[in-house]
Formats: sequence, C-alpha cells, structure tokens
Amino acid sequence: MPHNRLLVKEEIATYAETLFSAASAEGQERVLAVRDQLEQVVFLYRGNADLRDAFDEIAYTAEQRRTIAQGVFEGFDPLLASVLSVMAERQDFSELSQINNAFAALIDERLGLAVVDVTTVVELDDELRTLISEKVAADLGKSVVLREHVDPSILGGIIMSTQGKRIDASIVSKLEQARTVLSESNDGGEC
Repeated sequence: MPHNRLLVKEEIATYAETLFSAASAEGQERVLAVRDQLEQVVFLYRGNADLRDAFDEIAYTAEQRRTIAQGVFEGFDPLLASVLSVMAERQDFSELSQINNAFAALIDERLGLAVVDVTTVVELDDELRTLISEKVAADLGKSVVLREHVDPSILGGIIMSTQGKRIDASIVSKLEQARTVLSESNDGGEC
C-alpha cells in the first residue's frame, strides 16, 4: 500500500474511474446500483471490526484476503465485488470511503446527476416525489435521482442530503432545537 499522498490519491482515482467506466458502459441504472452497493460496503466496513482487521491483517496472504473479500461480497454486483477483491488483496480497504466519494463525484461530474437521499416518515407519493425532484433539480441546476428512505422515528417532516450537505426539517429535529432553546433560556422571571 503506497504511503505517498500523491500515489494514494492516484490509486483512489483509479479505483473510482475503473468502477465508473465499467458500470457506465451498461448505463446509468448500473452506475446508480453500484453506487448504492458501494455505500452499503462502506457502512458494513465501518461497522465491522472483524472485517476491517481481516483486510488489514499482514499475517494473511494477498490470496487469503482476496478469498475473504470474494466470500463477503459474493452477492454484490460482480463488477464491484471484483474491485473490492483487488482492494482486499492489495490492502487498500482503508481508502474505501475516499473511493466512494470519488465515485460519487464522477457521477455528479460526468452524468450531471445529484443523488439525493430523502427520508420521510411514510413513503412518498408520486406528486410529492415529483415536487421534491423538481425543486432540488432547480436548486442544484442538474438532474436529480431520489433515494427514498422511510424512518418512523423522525415523527414527520423530511430530511434530505446530497453531496455532503444535509437539510433536516424533521419533527424530531425541531423538538430537539426547542428543547435546547428552552434549556438555555433563563427569561422566565426566575431569580
């Protein structure tokens, strides 16, 4: 694994470009499917210390790390699973989050797409989906793909995030803001 920052940066770009080029050859839907699965892998990798240890373990041979990756990512898109196996073999998994970010940037740059995560308490209907898509597309100046999530714990409202930015207009967030304001305020005539 290279330690030179420039080499690491080039390596990240190479992985992202390889994924993007191969997926885009089969269309936008494949690119978006790979993006979704890549984000699942990032979440899995961050949350599983045993997996992180296995991919970083110098006592394992490159072949053993590749075999572990092939087993873990067997049900994923074959293109993504292949790249992940190479990353495991070369002990490059520590770059996974950066590769994910570079891949998302390529989608934005080359396809002119913004993938927007939208979380609501209930599923969006077609009218609301269209309204959100049109509003966000006008704000960002590019086409929008919504990834919808349902989370009853937000109680109501909406949470949207894209390109590292987040808008939280959920009821839970509003209640938390009110709680903070009330706990910091001493204006009630108390002595």
